[in-house]
Amino acid sequence: MAAPPLEYTPDHARARARALALALAQQLRTLREARGWSRERLAKEAGVQPRTLARVESGGAIQPGFFTIGALAAALEVSLDDLCRPTTPTHGLWSAGYEGRDIDSFVASLVESRIDVVADVRLTPISRKPGFSKTRLGQALAEAGIEYIHLRALGNPKDNRAPFWDGRLGVGRARFRSLLRSDEAQADLDRLTEQASLSRVAVLCFEQDESRCHRHVVLTAVRKRIEVPVVQLA
Repeated sequence: MAAPPLEYTPDHARARARALALALAQQLRTLREARGWSRERLAKEAGVQPRTLARVESGGAIQPGFFTIGALAAALEVSLDDLCRPTTPTHGLWSAGYEGRDIDSFVASLVESRIDVVADVRLTPISRKPGFSKTRLGQALAEAGIEYIHLRALGNPKDNRAPFWDGRLGVGRARFRSLLRSDEAQADLDRLTEQASLSRVAVLCFEQDESRCHRHVVLTAVRKRIEVPVVQLA
């Protein structure tokens, strides 16, 4: 006797809608990151609210509006079909500052961005913020399936931090670029470049604003070696 046909229930419909929403979210993030755009940049280019884009990228918008999706596709210069077609996540670099964040929300952002490796470029990976010192941070990342590496030679020495804090960015960046010529720094840049060519790497320091942090110089140095997108961690 033939098996009875499967009944297509409302639960099936909801599950399918959820799967489609997650696929769209993944593709949207992949296309945005390939351009090196932040979420705020894409929202501005598409003329949509940042909170709306955040819901779509998290898979929380089960049935996003047609005009919203159309605007996002136009901003990314892709067709609606391309926007809904699954792709493999891109490798590259993410700029990550933990200023103003707690460890749980920070790790959640890394997971949402599908980060594979966190490259810590603090000279001394110790923090007064709970969870951000080397050992505890490494443990939290390991629990989330994220590798942690400390690239000490890419850290900024104490005597070169004031220029980044008081607005003398040209002075601070020039001094740090000179420090990157050392054999140790070149070796760490080689390692970071190799990681970025194979996986999704978040370059970590304290400052939320990358322009006030020496990691801007680090990211620029890597991009001179390899063409990869650099994305601000959401």
